[in-house]
Amino acid sequence: MSKMGKVLVAMSGGIDSTVTAMMLHEQGYEVIGITMKTWDYASSGGTKKETGCCSLDSINDARQVSVDMGFHHFIVDIREEFGDFVIDDFVGEYLSGRTPNPCVLCNTHIKWSALLKRADAMDCEFIATGHYAKVNESNGRRYVTKSKDTKKDQSYVLWGLSQECLQRTQFPLGPYDKTEVRQMAADYGYMDLAKKGESYEICFVPDNDYRGFLKRRVEGLEERVAGGEYINAANEVIGKHTGFPFYTIGQRKGLGQAFGEPMFVTEILPNTNQVRLGPVAELLRNGAIIGKTNIMKYESLSGPTDFVTQIRYNDPGSMANVEMMETGDIKVEFMSNVKGVAPGQSAVFYEGDDVVGGGVIMASL
Repeated sequence: MSKMGKVLVAMSGGIDSTVTAMMLHEQGYEVIGITMKTWDYASSGGTKKETGCCSLDSINDARQVSVDMGFHHFIVDIREEFGDFVIDDFVGEYLSGRTPNPCVLCNTHIKWSALLKRADAMDCEFIATGHYAKVNESNGRRYVTKSKDTKKDQSYVLWGLSQECLQRTQFPLGPYDKTEVRQMAADYGYMDLAKKGESYEICFVPDNDYRGFLKRRVEGLEERVAGGEYINAANEVIGKHTGFPFYTIGQRKGLGQAFGEPMFVTEILPNTNQVRLGPVAELLRNGAIIGKTNIMKYESLSGPTDFVTQIRYNDPGSMANVEMMETGDIKVEFMSNVKGVAPGQSAVFYEGDDVVGGGVIMASL
């Protein structure tokens, strides 16, 4: 048994998780690699060649590194659990006129749960992933902090992790930037891995066409929602669209017709199959209601407090007054109006680089 302890490392076969496992192994941890099969690409009906974390090549890459480094590696099939929860939610959110963030849901409810369950079965004290983030602790509470690499930082998608998860989680890549991680892979002798490209796609939509995925997933959807109306702020009909689930807040391209000026999706009305369009000024909002909240850095929020609030991945964030309501939801009032507040996306509150907590945008104000 290693003096450093036993750690279960989530290995996708990509450079980040592979270097994570190598680092921990080199530091003296007893490493066990685990690759989670979350999705069967063949069942998605996409047209693109299978790539990403669930492909056979990626699984084999993870296994080969484990063999090379001399630690155990296991493959765990969680497709049924993943599909029932994450994909059903993904489809349901779009059919409700919202824009989901499946990576947040998967991290919070699927991946960490699966990791902890297997870690307990294998007597591992810790779990580790290749996320670009850090875990800090103060006043007996653990919380996520931004990584050194601000361009790769993934703290935004980790706001939902519980204290139980954070007590046992390690993010070894937090103190490094991507260039350094690539150099580490090369130094370990994995030149091909060091040159491996990035993947920004949703794992179960590898062709990056969520509209096509919805059409294949929901029988008769295209016919059911075809011929809906575009309306303006005055509720005047200004055109026809192909169905409300195929549009997102802030969308400008792909509207299918010209309006004489740049127009953006400002609201989605699923009950009437209408999509509201307007100029960019009509995308501005001064607040939001946040539900399904998780407060990470503190036990609770006491009174209105000002935090930088990020409303989408790679959003620089905006200063806002944040207040917990009696219902448990959070009301956010932005100091300056922000563009494109999309129900279904996450709102994450930052104090400096620290994640205070977050939640799901239920409505814009």
